[in-house]
Formats: sequence, structure tokens, C-alpha cells
Amino acid sequence: MADGVERVLSGEVSQFDERFEQSLRPQFLHQYIGQEKVKDNLSIFIEAAKGRSESLDHVLLYGPPGLGKTTLATVIANEMDVNVRMTSGPAIERAGDLAAVVSSLEPGDVLFIDEIHRLNRAIEEVLYPAMEDFCLDIIVGTGPSARSIRLDLPPFTLIGATTRAGSLSAPLRDRFGVPLRLEYYDVNPLTEIVIRSAGLFDVEIDEQAAGEIARRSRGTPRIANRLLRRVRDFAQVKGNGQITAGIAAEALELLQVDSHGLDYIDHKLLTGMIERFRGGPVGIDTIAASIGEESVTIEDVYEPYLLQIGFLQRTPRGRIATRMAYEHFGYNYPEE
Repeated sequence: MADGVERVLSGEVSQFDERFEQSLRPQFLHQYIGQEKVKDNLSIFIEAAKGRSESLDHVLLYGPPGLGKTTLATVIANEMDVNVRMTSGPAIERAGDLAAVVSSLEPGDVLFIDEIHRLNRAIEEVLYPAMEDFCLDIIVGTGPSARSIRLDLPPFTLIGATTRAGSLSAPLRDRFGVPLRLEYYDVNPLTEIVIRSAGLFDVEIDEQAAGEIARRSRGTPRIANRLLRRVRDFAQVKGNGQITAGIAAEALELLQVDSHGLDYIDHKLLTGMIERFRGGPVGIDTIAASIGEESVTIEDVYEPYLLQIGFLQRTPRGRIATRMAYEHFGYNYPEE
């Protein structure tokens, strides 16, 4: 995070988030709010697989962080009435690590690999026969004494999650029979999520306050729940514990989260472009140097939402601040 400070609007999970998300996560599809197209497709595939008494085809979940990919993996396992084993791409360093994980699976189980785009290419080669033929070919020993051992595996479902689908190798991507993209949430389903989470937190909240939090959550449930927790603290200390629209708006302003879900880093990025570079076009490396961030962080963390709401444009010559960005910050847009 910028200046070593945790960003309240980051979609990335923190240890603090993990403690609370466990209690907030829905367990079945009918409890999962939003992502209607994804749910409709999944419900058909799950019902068909159960009707044939087969394991579900391998599933690839991709989209920005914080939209519920890990939650959806758990939901799929619960709907299939099987166990789920969770790991991540960076955690699987050797073929033996992968063998240890998949050999412990029961028939039909779900293996969830987060950040699957970070799998070592050598591990991918071992994973291919596991996905296609449910077997592992392991090389034991080195040199002339090396030999190949084939391990038969029970049928299982691999669910891969990634925020960077373009970084997946084509052979790995093609082995997923069910690719599903998770989209940013609209305000209405996010409002439902905030109300549901407030109920689980045993906190009173009115619908207008929930909508206020939802509008500033950048279309991301993880951010909505994080803001809800911090607004709850504000309501407890400054009010009577009930979250009203006024309390929510005041708390979010103190958290430096404006009405469009922009925080101080977004302000710094966009106003810097407008004031120093006349709104662009300006190169990503120049922007990164001007706000003290890495260019890859800007591309992966900050830009997607700014592009989505129309405050930023990408062009071959560089980034451009749009008329909407000028108007939001009170600048006159240069008509030429």
C-alpha cells in the first residue's frame, strides 16, 4: 500500500478480513447474492453432474479481487455435498507438494487453487494429466536411476481462481470446462450484502445507510463488509450503535472515501494527472513516479475501477483523465 499504510478500499484480503469473512460467507447458491449469470450457469452444471453421479467439470473463476471467488468455491463444494481442499499457486513449489494435495482427495472432492496464474510451469505440466485423466506421473530419483511412477487419482473437481486470467498459459486455461467471470457488483445487490452482513454482526442499519456504504464500495463485497465494520465502530462510539444514513456518510468522509468510492490515492492519481500533466495523455511509469507507487500496482489495483466508472481512459499514447474526472474534482475541462 502507498506510504506503508493499508488501503481501506483495497480488494485484496488481509488477515483481519479473513477472520470476519469466515462468518459472513454464504454456504449455498440461494444465499449467494449477486452474480446472477454465474449462479444460473452453475446451478445447471451442478444439477447435471449430480444427476449423473459424476464430479463437476473443472471450474475457472476469474475477475477482480474481493468479488467472492473463494466463497463461490466453498458454495460449489457444499452444493455437490463434497469436501473442499484449499491451497494457492505460490504454495505449490514442487511436484511432490501437488501430489500430496491431490492424493488426499476423496472421490468428487473439490480442490481450490487460489492465484492459479502463479503456478510454476513445471507444476502445470504435472497438473495436466491430473485434470484430464485423473492420474499423476511423478519422476522419482535422478540420472540413470530415475523412473516414472503413475498414481491413480479419484475423480475430483479443480476450481482455479485468478485475478489475471490473461497470465494463465493457454494449455491450462483450455482444460477448464467451466470458465466463469465475476463482474463488479451493482449498488442494489451490494446493499443486500451490507444488510445481510449487518444482521450477522447484530447491528441495526437502515436501507439508506446500507445504500450509502454500497455506493462507496467500488462494486466489491469485501470492501463493503470492511467499510461496514468501520462504520459500525463509528456508530458505536459517536451514536447509539444504530447505523443511519447520516452516521454512515459522516464516517465514510472521515475514512476519506468519497461519494464515488474514491480514496486519497485515487484523488492523488487523478488530480496529479490534471494539475501536472493537463489531464494526459501521460505514461503509466510517469504516473507511478509522481504518486510514489509501482506501475504494476496502478494497473492491477487502481486503474480497473477508475476505468469502469469512466474517470480514466487508456490510449496508445498514455492515460487520460476524462471530463467526468474533471467535473468530479471541480476543474474546468479543456474543450480543445
